[in-house]
Amino acid sequence: MRWRGERQSDNVEDRRGMSVSRGAKIGGISGLGLVAVVVISMFLGVDPTALLQVVGQNTQSTTMSTEQTTSAPANDDMRNFVAVVLAETEDVWNETFQKAGRTYEEPKLVLFSGAVESACGMADAAVGPFYCPTDHKVYLDLVFFEDLHSRFGASGDFAQAYVIAHEIGHHVQTQLGIIQKVNAMQARASKTDRNKLNVMLELQADCLAGMWAHQAQKKRNILEAGDIEEGLNAASAVGDDRIQKRTQGYVVPDGFTHGSSAQRVRWFRRGLEQGNISACDTFNADEL
Repeated sequence: MRWRGERQSDNVEDRRGMSVSRGAKIGGISGLGLVAVVVISMFLGVDPTALLQVVGQNTQSTTMSTEQTTSAPANDDMRNFVAVVLAETEDVWNETFQKAGRTYEEPKLVLFSGAVESACGMADAAVGPFYCPTDHKVYLDLVFFEDLHSRFGASGDFAQAYVIAHEIGHHVQTQLGIIQKVNAMQARASKTDRNKLNVMLELQADCLAGMWAHQAQKKRNILEAGDIEEGLNAASAVGDDRIQKRTQGYVVPDGFTHGSSAQRVRWFRRGLEQGNISACDTFNADEL
């Protein structure tokens, strides 16, 4: 991916190396129970609000200060990369919203190490990248990119850009009122239907990430040989079926919250090829 020397966003908030206060206990969940929660939301998590709010209702009030000792260099290469990708999303979505007669509110992207406090609650790095619609911020521990490569075989800078663009896709959904509508529907739905709605939300974010790549390529020719394959491989690597197979040895489709590998690839590719929001209407699609 061509990114060096390009504009960097001013909306990166670097909290690496900062101390945080974390709850001494998370909703009374521990051991395998906590692992189950993490598996549900860990890779390319959309909106941990519901999960964290439920957890937070039972969280003990006792907190402890946790010092993060990781250094946070101001101009390290990975931070620069993230800032450029964020700027690319800003350019595409500002123009897209402007053409529709709307104003795009640029989100903040928070870099953290280990754990972070968000308006959606306390989150550990194991949750993976996530977007909090309450404060309109994306949260990312850069260690996730190492895990994406070492544990899931998805490497390359465009695979990483896909992760960022996916989370920004959730911000776009918030700006358009989609997440708010889905949350209201989920409040009245069964667990199975809640999962289905969440899958639609996630697949739409994949499609919006593909749309971003299409528009960025059209505007600035960002893609290099192999980039599309990197993005598609990343989308496949974080499918629910692959994660379930890896973590529990079998697949439970009714438990999907983000979509299968095939679905994630299909919708990312759809956005990449068609390059417009109307192509990303997962909620009215005949087939996901």
